[in-house]
Amino acid sequence: MIWANFLHIYQPPTQKELWVRRITNESYRKVFSGLLTIPETKLTLNINGILCELLDKYGGKDVLAAIKKMVEAGNIEITGSAKYHTFLPLLPESEIERQILLNEETLKKYFGPDWKQGGFFAPEMAYSRKVVEVVAKLGYKWMVIDELAFPAGKKLSPDTLYKIKGLEDFYVFFRERNLSFTVLSAQVGTAPTVLRYLEDRLAKNEYVVTAMDGETFGHHRPGLEELLFDLMKIKDFQSVKISDLLIRFTKIEEIEPRDSTWAVTKKDMKENKPYARWKNDENIIQKKQWELTDLAIQIVGRSSQDKNIRELLDQSLHSDQYWWASARPWWSLEMIERGAFELKTVVLGASSSTAEEKQKAEELYRDILYTGFDWQRSGRVDQLSRQEDEEIRERLEDKEKLFITKEEYKKMIKTLEEQMQLSAKAEEFHRAAMIKDRIRELKEEMEKAKE
Repeated sequence: MIWANFLHIYQPPTQKELWVRRITNESYRKVFSGLLTIPETKLTLNINGILCELLDKYGGKDVLAAIKKMVEAGNIEITGSAKYHTFLPLLPESEIERQILLNEETLKKYFGPDWKQGGFFAPEMAYSRKVVEVVAKLGYKWMVIDELAFPAGKKLSPDTLYKIKGLEDFYVFFRERNLSFTVLSAQVGTAPTVLRYLEDRLAKNEYVVTAMDGETFGHHRPGLEELLFDLMKIKDFQSVKISDLLIRFTKIEEIEPRDSTWAVTKKDMKENKPYARWKNDENIIQKKQWELTDLAIQIVGRSSQDKNIRELLDQSLHSDQYWWASARPWWSLEMIERGAFELKTVVLGASSSTAEEKQKAEELYRDILYTGFDWQRSGRVDQLSRQEDEEIRERLEDKEKLFITKEEYKKMIKTLEEQMQLSAKAEEFHRAAMIKDRIRELKEEMEKAKE
């Protein structure tokens, strides 16, 4: 079996210095310094341009240097993307192209002119025909998308390359959800559990693509970076970059993928709502967010000479503000307000804005904010979150197929206890507390484990 692993790392342009430094220490620095010591490392990476700039500004130059070294050595390939992590399917083609080209310019600055190897990752793994046509026009050769994008009624074959109908030599690679989740939900030092999950697939001539947020390794899950390192060293399968699959497999089929994201549910697909977490017709906050977004884009289109406003719009289109308004189950009134404030500022600051348009922007901003407060007071957020939690539990049923022995749990706990002590000595008390909580969870799970 051949394994192509994809990692996505990103922070929004509004991220505070404190959090950039913390996530860098807990995740990025550990992950890439560790991968640098493993000669077998083969990985496909998306790092949005805005994160490169934040790392450069807030003490992460060594992380950028480690990535560049592995790119030059052939251990890592970098994909194209949108610089400010915009939700591409809902933007005009001109904005899609602009975000991609801005990203290319930034990646060239940090990783040299040869970083572009043909791969592309749309933020949130958001796929649409409009997006892929722009991507192909700009010279990319493949995208990584979610397996739920695979055409209904057809069966995904793990030994086949899939081309997009109507596009010349443009391929899509489908992220396998269950295996991606298995890695993300695994425990420190439990590479054997991943191998048990794969079982008879290991001996077959097929490939698998996993895709995950890089911050999970070390930041969201302290110590999980060790599992990533172990997987890179395993001889039971061969790790490759996604581009390598194009020369490893020769069976080809043409398809037309469905609109999708990597957060879409089967229920969303049945209801034809592939982008429900970013724009749901039943979510009045998101509807007003996009009304304000469209207004800002329209106005800036008339203000082509206003460079500062143009740059502010580029940054204000990041996808986080819509995601945090979904309450499925993620919710942050702070992120919602910040995004709406930036878009309002664009409208108010653009020289071509009319008095009516400025008034409209003010009204939309207030409506978004007041509705958010109302949702919190009325319990609407909790209601939506509970509904989503039920769907998530259904999706996690496959986790039960994994089993971890008590000896493996003991090994994990010992490793984490050592990390907790090191964190405490370094006065990283927040991280030490997180690790302590994880140890408690593992001890509870161990009581239910098999011998």
